[in-house]
Amino acid sequence: MDLVLSDDQRAVRAAVREWVEAVVVPDAMRNDREERFPQEALDGLRETGFVGMSIGEKYGGGGADPLTYCLFIEELSRGDANVRSIMSVHLGLVAGSIERWGSDEQKERWLPRMATGEVLGCFGLTEPDHGSNPADLRATATPVPGGGWRIDGRKVFITNGSLAGVALVFARTGGPGAKGVSAFLVPTSSAGFSANPIHGKLGLRSCDTAELVLDGVEVEASALLGDEGAGLKVALSALDDGRMSIAASCTGVSQAALDTMIAYAGSREQFGKPIAGHQLVQQMIADSAVDVDASRLLTWAVADLKTRREPYSLAASKAKLFATEASVRVANSCIQVHGGYGYVDDYPAAKYLRDARVTTLYEGTTQIQQLLIGRALTGISAF
Repeated sequence: MDLVLSDDQRAVRAAVREWVEAVVVPDAMRNDREERFPQEALDGLRETGFVGMSIGEKYGGGGADPLTYCLFIEELSRGDANVRSIMSVHLGLVAGSIERWGSDEQKERWLPRMATGEVLGCFGLTEPDHGSNPADLRATATPVPGGGWRIDGRKVFITNGSLAGVALVFARTGGPGAKGVSAFLVPTSSAGFSANPIHGKLGLRSCDTAELVLDGVEVEASALLGDEGAGLKVALSALDDGRMSIAASCTGVSQAALDTMIAYAGSREQFGKPIAGHQLVQQMIADSAVDVDASRLLTWAVADLKTRREPYSLAASKAKLFATEASVRVANSCIQVHGGYGYVDDYPAAKYLRDARVTTLYEGTTQIQQLLIGRALTGISAF
């Protein structure tokens, strides 16, 4: 793996960073306090073309390679993890799944509009009673006379749920277990489809999170993404990409927290000198710097494997496991360095911790990643 970025990759990173500093950062704290959706950032993503960063050029997207995509996600998250959340679901989970599993008709229908941001995507897998075990999901899709499907069920904690134009929904078309689940591309304008926003979240307070209700939603036969009964295969491949995205995102949060604590430690004085001159403060900074670098390298390793078309599920679980937990550690250290000021929202330290915390839960909890890694290494399943 070559750890030297290409000229194009450095240019993309610099362009995204400049845009984030100008557009995303100024409103991040206010949006967090008010649970206000970052509409200006989404509009800017559309105007710059960043909204289609990783979608193939033939569909009007940027065609970014996996590492460039990770650089994009890291920079977004460094400015505001809420904005990153919108993009990683839209691109990593939904558009990526359509490009990998979709028919030519599905790609032509959805990807050009997703590349411009006319349509956002959401990923409907988690249910009120089924998160870590999606093979037992309860949403159903039954055939209707004349072709097509009727979908009934509920999904919860769905990012972009209230905003999306297309929902990638997983529902049971057969018997129990993984082989009975199929994937569908559901227009959110369909009769019987509704979204209820979820408020009062600990973190990621300004991004859109919703419960989806599908009450007799009818879709055409062409809405089936991939083969009937292959829905869990679609979901798991998407989650591999999603875990890479989250690792990149957590690297961005950790980098922001590290930068913030270094700046504060250099300006805050105690005992006659900047607190950066005290040994235990330097220890927190040093440990955090190692966490940031390790998170970034694990993420880049996943991107490298994907670029070379080699299996990357295990690497994605490792990166997700480490980077999410590391971001919580680094954000917590950022608060500690700030002392009492870290506990109030005049400073961003607390927001980093709140935004980082959820990443240890979604797209496979820390404990699920440990079991996936353990199974891969031992050949024995603990599920």
